[in-house]
Amino acid sequence: MSVSRRTLLTTAAGAAVAVGASTSTAASAATLDQASATRTLRQAADYAVAKLRAVAPGVTAFPVGTKFEKWTYSQNGDWVGGFWPGQLWLAWLHSGEEQFKTLALASAEKLAPRQNDTGTHDLGFLFYPSWVTAWRLTGDEKWRAGAVQAASSLIKRYNPAGRFIRAWGALSDPNNAGRVIMDTMMNLDLLAFASAQTQDPKYLEIAVAHAKTVQRNFPRPDGSTPHVFDFDPVTGAPIGPNTVQGYSPASCWSRGQAWGVYGFTTIHRRTGDAEFLATARRLADFALSRLTPDHVPVWDYLAPQAPDDVKDASAGVIMACGLLDLAELTHRPHYRDSALRILTAISRTCLTTKSARAEASVARCTRNRPAEDGVEVSLPYADYYLLEGILRVLDRRGLDRAIDLSSR
Repeated sequence: MSVSRRTLLTTAAGAAVAVGASTSTAASAATLDQASATRTLRQAADYAVAKLRAVAPGVTAFPVGTKFEKWTYSQNGDWVGGFWPGQLWLAWLHSGEEQFKTLALASAEKLAPRQNDTGTHDLGFLFYPSWVTAWRLTGDEKWRAGAVQAASSLIKRYNPAGRFIRAWGALSDPNNAGRVIMDTMMNLDLLAFASAQTQDPKYLEIAVAHAKTVQRNFPRPDGSTPHVFDFDPVTGAPIGPNTVQGYSPASCWSRGQAWGVYGFTTIHRRTGDAEFLATARRLADFALSRLTPDHVPVWDYLAPQAPDDVKDASAGVIMACGLLDLAELTHRPHYRDSALRILTAISRTCLTTKSARAEASVARCTRNRPAEDGVEVSLPYADYYLLEGILRVLDRRGLDRAIDLSSR
């Protein structure tokens, strides 16, 4: 990356980026100031809620990313539709303002047709932060039933020969029939929810089988992972690593690594399987070893220009949520400290506070660098996981009401 390109990206995120990086460098060498971190996180949550208060009443579809700082939309939610009602629920928890609850319910309702969608692995992303949370916070049976139906649609994508959930493509489409991606780890909790609600073990059994397949094939000896691993869809035999959103099959796409940290930690919480926790730690330790002093992940930890490459703040906030879980489960406080450093760094250097026209809260996210699709923009899951991570710190009990932070 040229010097001029780096300057442009830094400027686009606001002057606070350059200042915050040097501040973060000093902080990384010192004891974490818990009180200062808490103040920063509370201010960031207040900012995110204020942004939603201003923008959400005019939103009638599902934000998928920004163009020139304004949201672009999908009518059916694409794969990200759950994050908009999800962040409205979190805004309601943080502020107590009833308008957020009203908007969250109306937005979640628009996802109803997707509960029967067998053409995607992303039903957990769509229905957990929207419908599962709606049921947990309101007790209305229709949300619970719809989430269970979504789980029933998801398990139709299970390949018993390879013991994996197919990522992409219609069930009748032979293309990508053996393709598994790290992101699916985050869809497994919908299956755990369905087994808990129905007392039918099949959902969780499929989730565990998929997680064990990923565990066997994705992690490298150093704890890094590829985005994709391909299998023969007929025999289930492994073919090898690949990528779509990472730099190469041998690289480590940072958001995929974050999905793995959080996803393996969650499936451990639902099963008590110690190997899942060990895998989450391996992935977390690699990612933490690759963080730069500004504590904002580069888009791919092993791309040739890393660490001097474009950033992906969404990978940071996702990983921070997983790290906070890891800290509780392993009783190792350095995971919590790392999560707080990431969340405070992103709160200080990646928010849209310098822009009057921005409709999102978090800047400096990268959706698909190889396709040059959404490079250092805002993304709805970054806004969602920023609030989730902050509420894990400020109001864990309240967040538990929404997304179930319990362990087996």
